[in-house]
Amino acid sequence: MIAYVTVGADDIARAKRFYQAFLPALGYGLTEGPQGLSYALPVAPGQPAMRPEFYVKSPFDGRAASAGNGAMVAFEVPSQAQVRAMHSAAVAAGGTDEGAPGFRAAYGPHFFVGYLRDPQGNKIALFSSDPKEPGRDG
Repeated sequence: MIAYVTVGADDIARAKRFYQAFLPALGYGLTEGPQGLSYALPVAPGQPAMRPEFYVKSPFDGRAASAGNGAMVAFEVPSQAQVRAMHSAAVAAGGTDEGAPGFRAAYGPHFFVGYLRDPQGNKIALFSSDPKEPGRDG
């Protein structure tokens, strides 16, 4: 099980604008600290933390943050309409469109996805695969 994912950022304020455009709509709460941003799903008292948590931090080695070539973080979204809305909000908040929301021929008929780059260049996917929604083939 993946416990957490961390992406690097040199400008935490810019990263915050980007991630605040869609992560709260997925239920993630934000805690800010001197190390950066920590996003986690809510947990009922006495229950273990929901996994994975998502962190945005400056690199610990003090060098510039860089996006991993081939690395991507994907967030599951409840509906195709929400994929569209969150993708648009994230672009308006400083992200870059890496692939407009839609179906991709290489994936299953219900996999609806939009791709983004955060302000640092980290690749993010927002996807829905609800079989109750219209699929690629009809």
